Amino acid sequence: MLEAGHSHDWQSRAFETVMAALIILNVIAFSIETVPAIHDRYAVSFAIFDLVSIMIFTVEYAARLWVCTEHPPFRGVQSWRARLKFARSPFMIVDLLAIAPFYLSFLMVVDLRVLRIFRLLRFFKLARYSPAFNTMLRVLTRERSALMGVAIVMLGLIIISASLLYLIEGHLPGSEFSTVPEAMWWAVATLTTVGYGDVTPETPMGKLFAGVVMVAGLGFFALPIGIIASGFMEEFRRKEFVVTWGMAARASVFSVLNPREIADVLTVLKARTAPPGSVIAVDGERPGALFMIGSGDVEIRDVDRPDLEPVNLGEGEFWGARSLLTGEQAETATATSTCDLIVLDQDDFKTLSRTRPQLYQRLLSCLADAADPFAVSALQKDSAAS
Repeated sequence: MLEAGHSHDWQSRAFETVMAALIILNVIAFSIETVPAIHDRYAVSFAIFDLVSIMIFTVEYAARLWVCTEHPPFRGVQSWRARLKFARSPFMIVDLLAIAPFYLSFLMVVDLRVLRIFRLLRFFKLARYSPAFNTMLRVLTRERSALMGVAIVMLGLIIISASLLYLIEGHLPGSEFSTVPEAMWWAVATLTTVGYGDVTPETPMGKLFAGVVMVAGLGFFALPIGIIASGFMEEFRRKEFVVTWGMAARASVFSVLNPREIADVLTVLKARTAPPGSVIAVDGERPGALFMIGSGDVEIRDVDRPDLEPVNLGEGEFWGARSLLTGEQAETATATSTCDLIVLDQDDFKTLSRTRPQLYQRLLSCLADAADPFAVSALQKDSAAS
């Protein structure tokens, strides 16, 4: 519940929601507490809220430290070694910094304003509950070489721009560019296109050079944005590929395909998630599609034979082969739990017939031989009865 972050587990969701709400409330309290009128009126309430928050965060920190020996990497390791190593992890250090100033105030005299600023560290605890933040860290880590190169180019532009403007206007009486460090402030404001206007060139040559610097800033400062954006797209593609590959590899209908053929099929598969109780249908006008279950459970009912008992399918199973081949709605599917699905619809199946005809024929043969889920259920009942 503390570490796994199971999205399908209500205890984990409830814990993460409560903790995230408490962190946000702490940040709000920090902000409005700096208003003297509000602080003087509700000082006791703020103190009680801070004390309760510290108690909750302390219990959370101690609980995470206690259960860390159950993590797979720490199994078999001495308890004190495992906890010491876990305490040095980045998230645990942030958790410790969020509560440490409160306890340090009992040991030494600390300015209340400093103590309040340290309370702002609790905001960074949100990173633990934010998959997007972790994705951003992975992107920045992977693209660090390119971003470092851009930073070096930017620093070079700032220094060169400041130096050239110093040569152009530094000799003028009362010039605000009499030194390169003074000119660097202008260079930063100009290259970033902020343009405060507090320091401006006076000569025609200086103004002409400033225009060139502005245009250069538009292009060069867009580089890191493009690098980070492409990094995010690559991260999303990698994640979708891994998830879809894992689900496709578990699908029994693809058991006859080799890894290379599965990789080719992945180009036409779509990943979907169905919440509990939802009816799973095909997007668009055509109903034909093959559905494969990566995780979760689905209840299938036959459209043409409503008298038949529904069939329950689980991980690795599929339905819709007849619907994919004929284009007719053959089954009605309802998610009985949160389901991760991969879908092969008719349009993508026809695309595969044009791009990979041999693979298409293999899949066509497999789907033609695929057993009806209701026939499988009947065979299982007959086998159990005999």
